[in-house]
Amino acid sequence: MKKLQRAVADKLHDWLEGIEAEELLKLMEVPSDASKGDLSLPCFKLSKKLRKAPQELADQLANAINGSLDSQSGIAHAESLSGYLNIYLDPKVITPGILRDILEAGEGYGSHQEGSGKTIVVDFSSPNVAKPFHVGHLRSTVIGGALVRIFKFMGYECIGINHLGDWGTQFGKLAVAYRLWGDPGRLEQGAIDELLSLYVRFHEEAERRPELEAEARAVFARMEQGDAEMLEQWKWFVELSLSEFNRIYELMGISFDHITGESFYNDKMDRVITELQERGLLEEDQGAMLVRLDDYNMSPALMLKQDGSSLYHTRDVAAALYRKDTYHFHQAVYVTDYSQSLHFRQWFKVVELMGYPWADQLVHVPFGRVSLEGTGFSTRKGNIVKLEDLLQQTIAKVREIIEEKNPELECKDEVARQVGVGAVIFNDLSSNRIKDIVFNWEQALSFEGETGPYVQYTYARICSLLRKGREVSEIFSQSNSIEELHLPDSEEYALVKQLSLFPQSVESAAAKMEPSILSRYLVDTAQAFNRFYHHCPVMDAERKLRDSRLLLTEGVRITLNNGLKLIGLEAPERM
Repeated sequence: MKKLQRAVADKLHDWLEGIEAEELLKLMEVPSDASKGDLSLPCFKLSKKLRKAPQELADQLANAINGSLDSQSGIAHAESLSGYLNIYLDPKVITPGILRDILEAGEGYGSHQEGSGKTIVVDFSSPNVAKPFHVGHLRSTVIGGALVRIFKFMGYECIGINHLGDWGTQFGKLAVAYRLWGDPGRLEQGAIDELLSLYVRFHEEAERRPELEAEARAVFARMEQGDAEMLEQWKWFVELSLSEFNRIYELMGISFDHITGESFYNDKMDRVITELQERGLLEEDQGAMLVRLDDYNMSPALMLKQDGSSLYHTRDVAAALYRKDTYHFHQAVYVTDYSQSLHFRQWFKVVELMGYPWADQLVHVPFGRVSLEGTGFSTRKGNIVKLEDLLQQTIAKVREIIEEKNPELECKDEVARQVGVGAVIFNDLSSNRIKDIVFNWEQALSFEGETGPYVQYTYARICSLLRKGREVSEIFSQSNSIEELHLPDSEEYALVKQLSLFPQSVESAAAKMEPSILSRYLVDTAQAFNRFYHHCPVMDAERKLRDSRLLLTEGVRITLNNGLKLIGLEAPERM
């Protein structure tokens, strides 16, 4: 559709002196109501520049288009209505080009080269070592994973980083708890559960014995100073945690280019403190060191505690400096929940005050909280829902559905995993990321609603249809197969138009860093296909019509497959 929009914009540019084609392209819309055309140009902004009433301008352009139509332009006619120029395209002219683009591009359909030569770093997931990987980590993991895939599809060199929470006073607390109550045997049997139990017990005991907090701070200070014994124990906790995290990432199909926790930047923080001092930005306040941000309506950014140990601000600034020096990024994106928005505004401002012109390349991508049927998450009290438990329970529920609906299906376990994990991911990505979401099994696993299983089932249905028909490659290889397409039904044209919007949906998802745009597109496309399939027989149609509809169906398969991959879902061919 973008090609057609550009061609129309170029044509309109010839009639509008002083208005560039790029400006027209940005204004152009695809109406949700097909009765208002295939393309629409609101004339309100243009009317101010050209000093004409919007309706007068729309009338002028409609008359110009209708007076210069030719059979190859792809434009059937134009109308003006309420200040809008509505353009109706000729299905017979534009459909072959759209389907040819899809079938020739295949797995590359929808990709762009906009990011060629540019690097984007995406910091996402980032669970805390020695604590369970719980449902609260779900959103950063799936949103960040989707953004990495989308940026790569847009041509960027995209580097995904898991910035593990593997440093801080909590390790002092764990070390104290392990010394007092730890059992090596229990730790070997169930590392994360035992570490969580120790962490919770520490806080319970500390309410009665506040001296434990001071002891934990002292232990962490020893770690920061390089105490070999403390660091050896810390490394053990990290290894135990990574073993569990990697199992969950593999189940979800999530990968990273680098896993570098906060500890990686321990020897890189002196640079931050030195530069802050040299610029006169660092102030002492009751023994702690901070950067005041009163002039920017923010509370101070605390850089060093009273005991000299570092804080999140310090480590995040150090990480940003290292990443800029190492990757020369065009943008550095941080995917965390919205409760951390102030933290990111603070240290982004600190980087700016340090004199780095690339501070505006730092981007926080906030998202809302997730809960499971009203349950919240709190590691301190131990009231958490493990992400692996949620995934495995969802897979088990899908397995039960398969046994009930299709007991003869081969590879039941594999399909249950694909659909179960996909249901959890799609449920997360189906809403605008800033919204809080509640996971509900009945809704997430519906094969009829706006869900992952619905899109995956539609894909499997398409694959089944294509297995029954002639080889699409055989049809497509025939010299006149595309030019002689015969798709007379309105539902066919609606589906073709929907397919043409995929590249723009990818582009929009990348620009807004909003994977839900693609999720919404996939649901709309699945619905458009199912309407087409209901109204337009494929296998029972006469040969020319059947072959045309098979080519269209293959175009849908390619598009759904590409879109599902981008948001992190697998596309089962049988369900």
